[in-house]
Amino acid sequence: MAAKKTIQRQGFKTGEFVVYPAHGVGQIVDIEQQEVAGFELELFVIDFAKDKMKLRVPVPKIESVGLRKVADDAVVDKALKTVQGRARIKRTMWSRRAQEYDAKINSGDLNQIAEVVRDLFRSENQPEQSYSERQLYEAALERTAREVSVVKKVSETEAVLLLEANLAKGPRRGPKPEEEEEGEASAADKTAEGGDKTEAAA
Repeated sequence: MAAKKTIQRQGFKTGEFVVYPAHGVGQIVDIEQQEVAGFELELFVIDFAKDKMKLRVPVPKIESVGLRKVADDAVVDKALKTVQGRARIKRTMWSRRAQEYDAKINSGDLNQIAEVVRDLFRSENQPEQSYSERQLYEAALERTAREVSVVKKVSETEAVLLLEANLAKGPRRGPKPEEEEEGEASAADKTAEGGDKTEAAA
């Protein structure tokens, strides 16, 4: 069986991995032609294998939706350094912080997502995370690990282990400064839910 021909549009080509901000790392598997209102429209078909989802993005809209190539080694190394840093936790209500973390996760910016991993990480000697903190932490960790695995050419499990090893190098994290706000986290759980799987790109 002959290999499928690689097609390139706007610097992106079939077969390569890309980052779609709201869903993370996917792979361009095809470029489709569709007729819309009498005009021929080209669409990137992006496969998010782990989510069992395909997204069709009109080629002219790739800039406005924030589609980008996966990071290079230097950006990944910077993200690994970021997770080693000291957690920066604002003294604001959890619901506000949860929205900020969610916005960072869906920004498509690897370093911003790594900041969420750093700020929500809890070592064994720390208070447990609330449900909503855990959800956001795992979403950020998964997004970061997927990109690290593609760039470093390792499995996603190995990427998670690499991130956890770098988190362990960070300063010892003390108790959360907002202990009096523990009750708010559970009330704000609903604000922590991430991207919409059925999002239309058109």
